[in-house]
Amino acid sequence: MRVSIEVATSGAQIDQALALRTAVFVDEQGVSPAEEIDGLDDQATHLVALDGEEVVATCRLLPDGTTIKLGRMVVAKERRREGIAAELLRVADHESKALGAEEIHLSAQSYAVALYEQAGYVAYGEPFPDAGIEHIWMSKQLA
Repeated sequence: MRVSIEVATSGAQIDQALALRTAVFVDEQGVSPAEEIDGLDDQATHLVALDGEEVVATCRLLPDGTTIKLGRMVVAKERRREGIAAELLRVADHESKALGAEEIHLSAQSYAVALYEQAGYVAYGEPFPDAGIEHIWMSKQLA
């Protein structure tokens, strides 16, 4: 895997994370830039997976009382299937607990449900379209 995962501590890391999200969501998946950049990034804790100084994966944690909304999780195309996403979720659990959360919620793209299930998330509700991509709500209780 050769990456370290940490809370983004510099503007340069956050800029790289936003660029990676744009590459995946906008360029690969066709999400509009207006939907991707939703104005909530300044309120979030950003986690980054670093290979040296390069951000190769990211997600953000948005607190809402004792709940965290995990979102905008991406892994660079050339780094997928290395276990980075699973490790990012493990660190997200730790950081969410540190932020006082008792539960994490996320909306998973349908193709990624198994990844989240392996990390302890449970799907609920009916699938729904978000930015033209099928999603389902998932949650996880933190011990």
